[in-house]
Amino acid sequence: MAIRQGATHHWTKSSYSANGACVEVKSPVVEAIAVRDSKVQDGPSLTFAPGTWTSFVDGVNEGRLGRLA
Repeated sequence: MAIRQGATHHWTKSSYSANGACVEVKSPVVEAIAVRDSKVQDGPSLTFAPGTWTSFVDGVNEGRLGRLA
């Protein structure tokens, strides 16, 4: 994924995260995907290479990661 010229970065979270226990993802993407705890907006974020993030999302969507307790 490439960033468009003049595009602004913003944090987004799933519409399924009504209880507040969620993460936010910063986009649009250029060289890294940033992920943070939505309850600690000025806290640290984790960054992932785009390919690593895509593999993670694909694994979740395909059920390859199992269910977390």
